[in-house]
Amino acid sequence: MSSSVPVWPHRDSSAPGPGETDACGVGFLAHLDGVPNHWVLQQALRGLRCMEHRGGCGGDGDSGDGAGLLTAIPWSYLEDVWPAAAASTAIVRGLGMLFLPADPDRRDLARRICDEEAERLGLLSLGWRQVPVVPDVLGPLARENAPAIEQWLLAAPDAVPGVMADVDALESLLFRLRRRAVDRVREVWGADTTDLYFASISARTVVYKGMVRSEVLDAFYADLRDERFSVAFAVYHRRFSTNTLPRWPLAQPMRLLGHNGEINTLLGNINWARAAESHLEAVWGDAARDLRPLVNAAFSDSANLDATLELMVRSGRPITDSLLTLVPEAFRDQPELDERPAIKAFYEYSACLQEPWDGPALLVFSDGRMVGATLDRNGLRPARYCITSDGYVVMGSETGVVELEESRIIEKGRLGPGQMLAVDLEQHRLLRNWDVKEETAARLPYAGWLLDHRRSLSPGPWQNAPWATWNSCSSRPPSASRPRTWTWSSRTWPVRARNPPTAWGMTSPWRCSPPSPTSFTTTSSSALPRSPTPRSTRCARSWS
Repeated sequence: MSSSVPVWPHRDSSAPGPGETDACGVGFLAHLDGVPNHWVLQQALRGLRCMEHRGGCGGDGDSGDGAGLLTAIPWSYLEDVWPAAAASTAIVRGLGMLFLPADPDRRDLARRICDEEAERLGLLSLGWRQVPVVPDVLGPLARENAPAIEQWLLAAPDAVPGVMADVDALESLLFRLRRRAVDRVREVWGADTTDLYFASISARTVVYKGMVRSEVLDAFYADLRDERFSVAFAVYHRRFSTNTLPRWPLAQPMRLLGHNGEINTLLGNINWARAAESHLEAVWGDAARDLRPLVNAAFSDSANLDATLELMVRSGRPITDSLLTLVPEAFRDQPELDERPAIKAFYEYSACLQEPWDGPALLVFSDGRMVGATLDRNGLRPARYCITSDGYVVMGSETGVVELEESRIIEKGRLGPGQMLAVDLEQHRLLRNWDVKEETAARLPYAGWLLDHRRSLSPGPWQNAPWATWNSCSSRPPSASRPRTWTWSSRTWPVRARNPPTAWGMTSPWRCSPPSPTSFTTTSSSALPRSPTPRSTRCARSWS
């Protein structure tokens, strides 16, 4: 089935002017032993309520920018309240959380489309559940635009319960199913339809979110007030929208992450992601046609990052590896990496595949196997954590939001630029920053790949060109952005010289390094080539 070209319907305003920015509130709780309990959910809701001052509110004073929770699927609770779930305990199953049309006829059609696409992928549709909600607690704007919210139970008939590979395979099928169903709906109702949205569809996690204030989330969703709703972890998010107006689908957490901050390299990231779509067949084969387009310039920055992360995770990469690739630390000339060459090799290899998504950004994430948080390399968002003697890990953009006895706390800390903290929910381990990165670096032979595939090229003829040998800091080199081509390995790629930073509007003085005969390097791989910059044109900032 060919994908229709989507027009993202949820952006209807331009970016705000100076001074109209703030920061969302985010955090997570997890139990190292993986034992589900209702206390985790209660404390996540308490933490969410404490983040109300970080969120935005609509003009009616009552409709929030958005709030939500990402948790493990509470199967025991669903089995108590949903006969279809109780009858499916012996099979591998997944759960969708959908925003459907308020109109009953359109809702029936949306369900029928979803069921048909599930059948085409070999999945069983086991039934739908109307999620109990209380619309009266919503603000006027949120209530006027509220969707019908239902859960969808699915199963993989040939999968074996307890086999991790089969669960991962179901996750990938559910990912394709979501994309196919949304494309079908757009073909029927038009590319700008807003009537079908998957808040989540997974074999491991579920998202409860809405266009609400923090304190209203559990008042709106009756499920969250039930003491039988027990989970081992929860990610929470209170939204302050800065580049889009509030909408139900734009509430967070997204399907894998909650984002506090901005992605200020978004246009470049989108362009690289679009270019990388040409390699989807290498992993997905014919199924790649279900996944294009991956990103859209009209998406919010959080939605684009989540979409890119979701593709990497559903393609088989661990979520920690994926985030370290997308949001790396500043690894070049990093003294702490001198004694960790394997980690540096991972970063160097990943730099050939993906341009960094730069914030400021704090990302709290979970795929149901891992839960954690990471800061981008700028490190300009607070991320504080504590660990208790009874195995709880609590992280948030603020401290004191969870009820913990001080006597139980055995460690407190904060994330620095480019650092990550993660909880392995399957092996019941706490992974600190270097633990995560060393495991990631040891997973594949990145150093060997660099040795085998990276080629050092002799200095090119452009090093004698005027724009490559200029040595004046007073003006821009002539024709610095003149397009040229670089030919190597029977390929001709357009190359654009990197302009000196004065071309970006900088006013501080710059010290420019003299021409150097040292060659530069690039990497030959299945990834798209990166535009090389001769070292003779690189500049170092001189602060005064």
